[in-house]
Amino acid sequence: MSTFLSLYSISPVACHSVDHCCLSPLQMMKVLQTFLALVLLSLTSGEEGARLLASKSLLNRYAVEGRDLTLQYSIYNVGSSAALEVELSDDSFPPEDFGIVSGMLNVKWDRIAPASNVSHTVVLRPLKAGYFNFTSASISYLAQEGGQVVVGYTSAPGQGGILAQREFDRRFSPHYLDWAAFGVMTLPSIGIPLLLWYSSKRKYDSPKAKKN
Repeated sequence: MSTFLSLYSISPVACHSVDHCCLSPLQMMKVLQTFLALVLLSLTSGEEGARLLASKSLLNRYAVEGRDLTLQYSIYNVGSSAALEVELSDDSFPPEDFGIVSGMLNVKWDRIAPASNVSHTVVLRPLKAGYFNFTSASISYLAQEGGQVVVGYTSAPGQGGILAQREFDRRFSPHYLDWAAFGVMTLPSIGIPLLLWYSSKRKYDSPKAKKN
C-alpha cells in the first residue's frame, strides 16, 4: 500500500444558494489544514517509516513561447524516519515542445531526514504556443532501510495556455514604438494651430510705436 500523498491546490467553493452558508477562503483553508493533519496523524499512528508529500508548481504568472518557464518541485518528509534513495522523475515535457535551460528533470537524493524538506528548480523554454497539460512527476523512495520501494506522484499544475510571443508583446509590452508613431502623426494637427495662434498673439500684443 502506498504511503505517499500529493499536495493539490484547492479552489474556493462558489455558493450557489443563499440558503446555505459558504465558507470564506480563510475558513476553507483552516478546514483543509485540519483534515490533512488528521489524515497524517492516522497514517503516522498506524505505520512507521518515511512518508513524503510532494508538489510541482509553476513560478511564472504566464507561460510564453520562447521565454523561460520556471518549475519548482518541493518534497516534504512527514514520517518518523529518513526517506532513502529518493528519486524524482518528470517525463511530461517532450523535447520537441520544451527546451531545458537549466536544471534536470531527473534527480536523486540519498536521504531526506524526517521533518525536513528539499526543493528542486528547473528552467524550461516552451518552443510552441498553445495549450499544454502540466501533469504530475513521479517519485520513488524507501520508507525504511531494507523496505520495499514506495512510488507516488507530485501534484499537477493542470492544463494551461502558452502564449505566443507576439500575443504576449501585444498585451503586455509598453508599446514605445506605437506611442512614438502616434506622436508623430498627431504633431501636425497640434503644432500648426499652435504656431498660428502664437504668431497672431505676438502680432496683436506687440506695443504700437509712438508718434513724435
